Amino acid sequence: MDNMTHFTTFTLMEPHNAKSYTGIFISPCFFVPLCYDSVFEHLAQCSHCFWKKALHEPMYIFLCNLCVNDIYGTTAFYPKFLHDLIFNSYVIPSYMCAFQAFVVYTYVMCEYTTLAVMAYDRHVAICQPLDYHSKMNKFSCSILLGLCWVIPFLIMFIAVFLSNRLVPCRNHIDKLFCDNWSIVKLSCESTVINNIYGFIFISLYFSLVIVIMMSYIKLIIACKASLECRRKFWQTCVPHVISLINLTIAILFDNIYNRYGSSDFPVNLRMFLALEMIVVPPLFNPVIYGIKLSEVRKRVLKLCMNCTKDDKDFM
Repeated sequence: MDNMTHFTTFTLMEPHNAKSYTGIFISPCFFVPLCYDSVFEHLAQCSHCFWKKALHEPMYIFLCNLCVNDIYGTTAFYPKFLHDLIFNSYVIPSYMCAFQAFVVYTYVMCEYTTLAVMAYDRHVAICQPLDYHSKMNKFSCSILLGLCWVIPFLIMFIAVFLSNRLVPCRNHIDKLFCDNWSIVKLSCESTVINNIYGFIFISLYFSLVIVIMMSYIKLIIACKASLECRRKFWQTCVPHVISLINLTIAILFDNIYNRYGSSDFPVNLRMFLALEMIVVPPLFNPVIYGIKLSEVRKRVLKLCMNCTKDDKDFM
């Protein structure tokens, strides 16, 4: 009995069993360029925000923080998944599974808190433009950036501690990556405390989503009277709303299915939505923000033109 209740490793779902991954996730030949492209896009935007003084504004600093968080989140999934594809091994040590769950959840929560801070920044910029520089100074920006990271780390430290105190009686996780609730479900002990704590912080973050959406609705109403405000909202706020809606749909489905899902649910759709929060935002956030934010778009186009010119001179 003791040998059955103490596992040091967990097994993950094999990609071959997830039929929706017949394209980009079926081979390292497709997966490696995908990973490289995602990291390169974020590093390019971060470097532009760091080196160009014209982009040393709160909005672009928070955008840079969003890119840093996307890179941080991809490290939880891409390296392990690439290792599994290459070596055809879908086993993960329990401590690495806990670490992966910690990084995935802190990434998601930091994404939400950063979007909330960006919503506050846009609200002050559009509704209180005269007070913008006094409210969004270096000190307040530093505090907001710190909260974006400290709050998720504290919440997930407690969550991982509560899940790791449980002794697992099973070792198979029916997903391509570890998450906290999947680890909790492996235990045959009482998980009441984990359920209560999970409900509290999930409710907290979905309340945050409601607050963010209400702030954007207020901005839409405020922008009706001014063409300049509508233009500013379209350029700077629409990308935030797209990112928020996409992430919320994926997280909402993943949480509902993890707790109440049926095995009859199509595996293709289930796996796609489960991975969407890890794969889609890091890939498309740089594209969305790069297209809609004029300063970022100008800098990227200028860089591309310079690279093309250098290539012609070299030839």
